[in-house]
Amino acid sequence: MRLFRTRVALAAALLPLVSTAVHAEAPAADLPAVQVTATRTPEPVDRLPASVTIISGDELRARGADSLRSALAFVAGVDAPPGGDAGPASAVPSIWGLHEFDAFLLVVDGVPWGGAFNPSIPTLDLTNVERIEVLKGAAPVIYGATAFVGVIQVIHYPAGQATNNVQLGYGSYGSLRGSGAYALPSIGGYQQSISVSGERQQFSDPREGINNGRFLYRGAAPLAGGNLRIDADASLQRQAPSSPSIRQDQQLVTRVDANFNPADARIDEHRYHFVLGYSHDTFLGLWDTTASYAHSNVTDVRGFLRPDLQTDDVGTNSDYFNQDRGILDAYFDTHFSKRLARTLSLVYGADLLYGSGKQQSTNGAYFATIDGSQIPQGTADRPVDEINGIDDRRSFLGQYAQLDWKPGTRWNVLAGLRLNETHERKTSTHIDTADDTADTYAYDAKNKTKLSGTLGVSYQAWHLGRDEAVLYADYRNTFKPSAIDFGPDVTPTVLNPETARSYEGGVKGKVGGGLIEYDASIFFLHFNNLVVSTASGLQNAGSEIFRGFELETRFHIYNDLTTGLSYSYHDARFVKYIADDGGTPADFGGKRQPLSPHVLASYGFYYTPHQGLNASVIAAYVGNRYLDEGNTASTHSYTTIDATVGYHYRRYGISLNGYNLTNERKPVTASEFGDSSFYLLPARSLIANLSVDLK
Repeated sequence: MRLFRTRVALAAALLPLVSTAVHAEAPAADLPAVQVTATRTPEPVDRLPASVTIISGDELRARGADSLRSALAFVAGVDAPPGGDAGPASAVPSIWGLHEFDAFLLVVDGVPWGGAFNPSIPTLDLTNVERIEVLKGAAPVIYGATAFVGVIQVIHYPAGQATNNVQLGYGSYGSLRGSGAYALPSIGGYQQSISVSGERQQFSDPREGINNGRFLYRGAAPLAGGNLRIDADASLQRQAPSSPSIRQDQQLVTRVDANFNPADARIDEHRYHFVLGYSHDTFLGLWDTTASYAHSNVTDVRGFLRPDLQTDDVGTNSDYFNQDRGILDAYFDTHFSKRLARTLSLVYGADLLYGSGKQQSTNGAYFATIDGSQIPQGTADRPVDEINGIDDRRSFLGQYAQLDWKPGTRWNVLAGLRLNETHERKTSTHIDTADDTADTYAYDAKNKTKLSGTLGVSYQAWHLGRDEAVLYADYRNTFKPSAIDFGPDVTPTVLNPETARSYEGGVKGKVGGGLIEYDASIFFLHFNNLVVSTASGLQNAGSEIFRGFELETRFHIYNDLTTGLSYSYHDARFVKYIADDGGTPADFGGKRQPLSPHVLASYGFYYTPHQGLNASVIAAYVGNRYLDEGNTASTHSYTTIDATVGYHYRRYGISLNGYNLTNERKPVTASEFGDSSFYLLPARSLIANLSVDLK
């Protein structure tokens, strides 16, 4: 840690000398970055009363960012280690110190990705991305009861635009991948584009892998004085999951890359998604309507070692599940955007987020060697002990209004209010194959009507040429129905909704003639009814606080050379939480949140000319963390390095990308299916790429 800080401080001190040496100059035009996530309408980031980061698609491709973790490497206070219970194609982002798979909202091209259940990270495609927008804090009122700590929106190029590029890659352990995006010829006024991608990704664990194919078609045309939009995409994916490592007492005791899954383990998902949108100018304002429908079929077969690692009386030490799951999610939004006066605009409308999830899980027991040297039997060869089912239907309905008021050239006030109506009903069944008297049927439902809102103010305190300092502060109050993990166990009770209120303040702007961009902020989040995983399933965990400081900078040393530095200090703690710890009540009040580090930091550069040599290096530091609520088992800090070097000549490019070059294998995510089980950071990997620009 001390060495890392020293290197960062030395590099930061040398930046002015470097800029002088290369005759740094600001861009010819002063074009502030514009976001749409917080407001739906384009709004300059520098005046928005919130912390927002925009990562361009060109930067992502230049850095070889092929995952959520590498894409968000420069965003202060954000970490998204890959893997987790959703498989190696997934990730569990950490924002504001909260490391939960459902605490943030994932949006793709204006549509919540995963609907009313959980973010569908495994099916996220970073091909043909125009930009990614990251908003810290609760979701805006325009998206409703969906997130507490942040919104990540991935925006692809619109119909008629594309990178017009194809890529092929070959990498470590025999991995293969290919992708392409192309703007198709227009037909009259109808614009269209396609993007496709596919990969076979292998890992240091020979039984772990990802095979997928993805397709996205986008079309747009003028219609009846307005504009029609059509999106259709499909994701066909098969994952061979890894096994998490087991913790006993204060350390992990199972071998790295030991795989205890049954022989037929897999996570197969077929997801189909359709979007229809229409916008039209009316006397009420610009009317915009979006309707989205997605359906996923999932087969999920896995097994987990029991934490005691002991063989029971019938010779088993592990539990398996074989699940069939169907997820339907639908989204409908209609709203108007109207300028009421020169300094006042209004967005108002209504939306509905609906989800239906049905699952049947056959569960049993099997034996696995502790070192993973032998592949266990498949689930078809093992007896079934129980059959569990779940049918959950939930809807989030809301009416919202958001005012954007600029009372002067230096001021901006953003205020939003939303009436939330949430409805959920769940049916659970349990069949014991050995004792029919233990069979159960349960039904539970919860309805909630609640107001949520936000109020933010920004003030340009200083301005000189391209330089400025903008002070901002905001307050947000929101809630969200509890998550469903679709695990193997019966959880008949609909948990209490999670609620939160947050406060944020900071300063952002530019210095050095616009060369250096910065955003420094502090935040405080008070959380109630956080859903946590315990040995007996999910449960609400009293109250928690999350507070901290974050700093994010970009230094445009030269036209094609940029360096970035981010640093955050987080303090995430339980305030009031008494849990059942092995049959004995345990008071975790005042303890740190598991897997939430105090310190996150990153430093690096990317050099991205259109022709010739290009390169990037990013070092990311993650501080020490605890693995348990009682803070008795800790894991050390670590630093990863991702790097890219390549060459572009006319239409052709080659590159070599390296990920986790330090080969850190620390635990990064806890399993909610296997007790005391932790997924590790994937091993070092390299991939060589060939790209061709189509025009």
